[in-house]
Amino acid sequence: MEIYQQMPPDAVKIVLVLFLSFLIGLEREEHKAAGGAYAFGGVRTFPLIGLIGYSLALISGAQLLPLTIGFLVVAGFLLLSYWHKLSTAQTAGVTTEMSGLATFLVGALVCYGHFWIATTLGVASLLLLDLKAGLEKLAGRIAPREILTFAKFLFLTDVILPALPNQEFGRFHINPFKTWLVVVAISAISYASYVLQKLTKGQGGLVLAALLGGAYSSTVTTVVLARRAKAEDHPHLFSGGILMASGVMYLRLTILLAIFNRQLMGLLWIPFLALAAAALVFGWLWTLRADVGAQAVQQDSDPKNPLELTAAFLFAALFLAMLVITQLAVAYLGKAGIDTLAAIMGVSDVDPFIMGLTQTAGRAAGASIAVAGGAILIAAASNNLVKGFYALSLAGRKTGRQSFLFLLILTLGGLVPLFFIGW
Repeated sequence: MEIYQQMPPDAVKIVLVLFLSFLIGLEREEHKAAGGAYAFGGVRTFPLIGLIGYSLALISGAQLLPLTIGFLVVAGFLLLSYWHKLSTAQTAGVTTEMSGLATFLVGALVCYGHFWIATTLGVASLLLLDLKAGLEKLAGRIAPREILTFAKFLFLTDVILPALPNQEFGRFHINPFKTWLVVVAISAISYASYVLQKLTKGQGGLVLAALLGGAYSSTVTTVVLARRAKAEDHPHLFSGGILMASGVMYLRLTILLAIFNRQLMGLLWIPFLALAAAALVFGWLWTLRADVGAQAVQQDSDPKNPLELTAAFLFAALFLAMLVITQLAVAYLGKAGIDTLAAIMGVSDVDPFIMGLTQTAGRAAGASIAVAGGAILIAAASNNLVKGFYALSLAGRKTGRQSFLFLLILTLGGLVPLFFIGW
């Protein structure tokens, strides 16, 4: 520490420039030795480029023109190197030349005192250079449609969301930013589940598929598992998986309530976690029971992409519709109207209705936290009952009966908290 304090400030910067640029040059030296063909620079050239960048930034001060000219001169030399490489080899990459430009910028950034940015740029360049084989292998394993799916997710989160105004409009207090934030939150959970299903395909079995599918949509998962169960004689495995998917639904709702309405989350998190734990533990134990004479379970099918842009816009429209309908029900029908609407919404996806309640609860007259919490419990219970009928009609007789019984018990259990929340 004493040596560091006694050193001139510029000496510390020069040491940092030499260290970062030497690491990049060392990696390029090893690459050149392994390749055998012509390659630009190594452990001497790259530190020199870094020092040139530092020196030009020091001389330029606040004037960027001399530094820019120096950058262009270095880029010109690197361009000559790349032209020579093209003339002497059938295939030629430009990675080394680009790393030379990055090294120049490292030196300039250190001179201006941006140590963290310079270190990050240097380390990131080193990792990208050294992990070439692994990155190319990863690129070969990723299907083009997966890149498109990720691009859609970025479009939803980083393009549309920041452009929307964060203020309320009209009689129903519609906030475009919060509306799309709901879409982003649902999409993020669904996309994370989708990615995990892709990564664990064929490794986690049906139980893992039920858990991840429940994070996306327990209703869709119930329908898919019920249809598969009709073709495969595994009633314990499939009925337990269907119950576990519904248990995950309560975990997903807890996360969404924590994001959009902390008061509702504070009211419901204990019953939701208790219901989730009961469904998950019992469902998992039930899947462990042997099905005598059953054949091996077939491989899981590919999960469907949950990030269709049409589906995102449709969800936004449904959310707005539920927001308006909920406020109208509160104004003209009161508590009974909200509860009736909650029971009806259980027939389909309950997320738009519940997300609408998070924006209405505690703000509109007649929509207290307790009333909204009760409506959410009713909607979730109604959805479980509907899923029980789906399983009963789509799965085999034994699987359907077991699934219906489990979901009926979960439905009744989901209504018990109504007596304790002041509903």
